[in-house]
Amino acid sequence: MSRSFPLHTVRNIGIMAHIDAGKTTTTERMLYYTGKTHRIGEVDEGTATMDWMEQEQERGITITSAATTCEWRGHHINIIDTPGHVDFTVEVERSLRVLDGAIAIFCSVGGVEPQSETVWRQADKYAIPRIAYVNKLDRVGADFDWVVDSIREKLGANAVPVQIPIGIEDNFKGMVDLVKMKAIVYLDETGEKYNYFDIPPELRDVSMEKRENLVAAAGEIDDEVMELYLEGKYIPEELLKRAVRKGCLSFSIVPVFCGSSFKNKGVQPLLDGIVDYLPSPLDVPPIKGIDPKTGEEIVRKADDDEPFSALAFKVVADPYMGRLVYYRVYSGSIKSGSYVYNSTKRKKERVSRILRMHANKREEIKEAYTGSIVATPGFKLTVTGDTLCDEKHPILLEVMKFPEPVISVSIEPRSKGDQDKLDGALASLMEEDPTFRVRVDKETGQTIVSGMGELHLEIITDRLQREFKVNTRVGKPKVAYKESIKKVGEAEGKFVRQSGGRGQYGDVYLRLEPLGIDKDFEFVSEIKSGAIPKEYVPAIEKGIKDAMTSGVLRGYPVTGVRAVVYDGSFHEVDSSDIAFEIAASIAFKEAMKKASPIIIEPIMLLEIVVPGQYLGDVTGDINSRRGKVIEISHRQNIMVIRAEVPLSEMFGYATTLRSLTQGRGNYTMQFSHYSEVPRDLLEKIR
Repeated sequence: MSRSFPLHTVRNIGIMAHIDAGKTTTTERMLYYTGKTHRIGEVDEGTATMDWMEQEQERGITITSAATTCEWRGHHINIIDTPGHVDFTVEVERSLRVLDGAIAIFCSVGGVEPQSETVWRQADKYAIPRIAYVNKLDRVGADFDWVVDSIREKLGANAVPVQIPIGIEDNFKGMVDLVKMKAIVYLDETGEKYNYFDIPPELRDVSMEKRENLVAAAGEIDDEVMELYLEGKYIPEELLKRAVRKGCLSFSIVPVFCGSSFKNKGVQPLLDGIVDYLPSPLDVPPIKGIDPKTGEEIVRKADDDEPFSALAFKVVADPYMGRLVYYRVYSGSIKSGSYVYNSTKRKKERVSRILRMHANKREEIKEAYTGSIVATPGFKLTVTGDTLCDEKHPILLEVMKFPEPVISVSIEPRSKGDQDKLDGALASLMEEDPTFRVRVDKETGQTIVSGMGELHLEIITDRLQREFKVNTRVGKPKVAYKESIKKVGEAEGKFVRQSGGRGQYGDVYLRLEPLGIDKDFEFVSEIKSGAIPKEYVPAIEKGIKDAMTSGVLRGYPVTGVRAVVYDGSFHEVDSSDIAFEIAASIAFKEAMKKASPIIIEPIMLLEIVVPGQYLGDVTGDINSRRGKVIEISHRQNIMVIRAEVPLSEMFGYATTLRSLTQGRGNYTMQFSHYSEVPRDLLEKIR
């Protein structure tokens, strides 16, 4: 079976934005206008194709990234619609890891919001070319130029409009295409009928000015465009498109589109933008990995004739298919019924079926080629971040890194008979979500689950009941405190057990140094003249790491420490790895007590949007929560407060804010950094 569409016509793109900017609404229109669906789904009505989970439909938000496929102008577009809520930022992270391009959507009233900045940085991290789409131009307070300026100022991007709106708010009718220099006007409410007209007289001057800016930006990229520009000649449409595409792929230009997806205006030209400006797998650098046997770097080009390589980026517990693994094929091809090699686990997996996903629906295909984003049921070992490849040509792709959880709750089944069911359900959810963690508290025997925020854990407990049929009792949220040190501390750790026959002997001198609470851990060996044989150094490091799981103040994990082993002694017969592990653990605990140990807490970046009359009440409440207001700014007729507040003070804040603002205020919150807990509050922490 041969490829049904050439590789240069493939587009793997993500839709990313702050919550409520219109990602899912835009995706729904894309599916409708490309003929993938036959009716337009609405987020507010719970009928959106991409928001298929019950929790998404009830809350009107995207919780899990959903993949789909459509075709436009002979191009095959794989789309991943990602969540906007910060608690589910891992979904954006792992989606961007396997995508080639992205559409960043901005609300024409909200502009660049906190999660907009987060997803933009994530796209920078993975070097993802992107186009911008200013949505909701029909809303009161919409301001296209202000949003473009805020993209430039806050994100440092060279945002260059390729369209400008015709009308604004209630009068929004369409847009001027600055490449064609034509007006696009919509003729019906469904957005299916639209036409190109001459630019209205009142917009000609501003259109010429904006096109001049577009041509100047394109001229910086393309010499031919610059030559024609300097000669005052007209730049043909195809030449200008080519230059803008080149600028987009090289991160020199971010083309800006505009529209109102909810009012069905602007989506078809945005689809044109995907085809015209975003990359195919051939336009991005070849994927790099290492040979698992030799450690040497390997490069795999985007080519069906190359050896097969793919990255698993998502695991889902599907109610009908069981365990479903999503993966992106970077090179080569794969057939159903064949075997692949998981180079991360060093085991083979059977490809029973290959599925092309459309949200929670699926289409079975016989073969997947380079550039495909597909899923396979039945993989037993493969998890998020694993590399799949040809066993004869193994490769190990770069692993994915995820943020640490910041909030925990205890959870237990309502009946003893449900314990096994709960354990299995939690294991499935952990496989799906790398930011969700489960552990058993050694002292209390309680099961503790950790996640990225209150909403994250609320969704988890809701899914346990609905999907896995486990009724649970959930404790109060707990903050993920950590321990660190403020000064240098030294100690000896000695472990000796000698009572006839072979004993145990380990002796370690350890120095702990503050590394900074934003850092994790460093281990240094300064052993000289064979005081401790080299073969015991890894055991010392392991003993220190084990001891770091429980600090000396309240038993929280330790971070921000450099551990230097500088002396010690050993016994020719009795010394062993386990003896040095225990000795290192003892030394660590004693040295930490001498190093001014502190407890540190997660500080959240809070952005609150409120009408001006409530500003005093809201800032006063922030101060009462040990918060620090960083910035207060105007956005249209409302006030925007940016503040840093300890997570421990933020539980139940949504209710308080509603009360203070008569339901008119809203906020977003994301992790910022760790900071020392004031001494007078230490007694409250248990």
